[in-house]
Amino acid sequence: MFLSRVRLNPARAGARKFLLSPRAMHGAVTAAFVDGVPEPEGGPRVLWRLDHNSRNEVYCYIVSPDRPDLTHVVEQAGWPTTQTWETRDYTPLLSRLEAGQRWAFRLTANPVHSIRRKDGEPTKVTAHRTPRHQLSWLLQRQEANGFEIVAKPQEQQRGPGDEYEVIVHDRHARRFGKVEPDGKQNRVPMVTATFDGRLKVTDPEALRRMLTTGLGRAKAYGCGLMTLAPVV
Repeated sequence: MFLSRVRLNPARAGARKFLLSPRAMHGAVTAAFVDGVPEPEGGPRVLWRLDHNSRNEVYCYIVSPDRPDLTHVVEQAGWPTTQTWETRDYTPLLSRLEAGQRWAFRLTANPVHSIRRKDGEPTKVTAHRTPRHQLSWLLQRQEANGFEIVAKPQEQQRGPGDEYEVIVHDRHARRFGKVEPDGKQNRVPMVTATFDGRLKVTDPEALRRMLTTGLGRAKAYGCGLMTLAPVV
């Protein structure tokens, strides 16, 4: 597995196109692999995420089984004469995960649930739109994915909703164009939220699996990639 990072230049038209359209960014990521991106069957897959650290500091992170060639992204949306991209072997980090370790994490996800409005009707996938419900969505998935979000000491809690070392931010609701298999154009709604916090490893194998296969839906459109960093 590989972890790559490329910085985008928001002043360029190509970067603005990628930032406004998850479909366009998905196409650019897919084009980074000589054989394309195969549909996975439960194994490692290509995941990507856009990090808006500031107005002028935007990175695209990519986790992938194969090494990408991001020349076209740099030429269209980066700094072709001064910066390229970084790719590192992801295996050493994955292999050293152990139960009890604490890591800082970032995840952009598409928190949704299935509801049935009336008896007898089929369920409908519906987005969680409040920070409280979006955090609840993540908490419900922590055990199965080998981690638990670190709880704050009671004396540090400021009230309901402040029980964990995590913040929910960069919450967006958008619609973007998608071409269906029959050729029809469709407008796809998507709600995303970014989670920054600290976690404790409870099941290293389950966590490794999630880090390479993603968490939640809309993985092709920039959701589901969690990255880890040492706790400072």
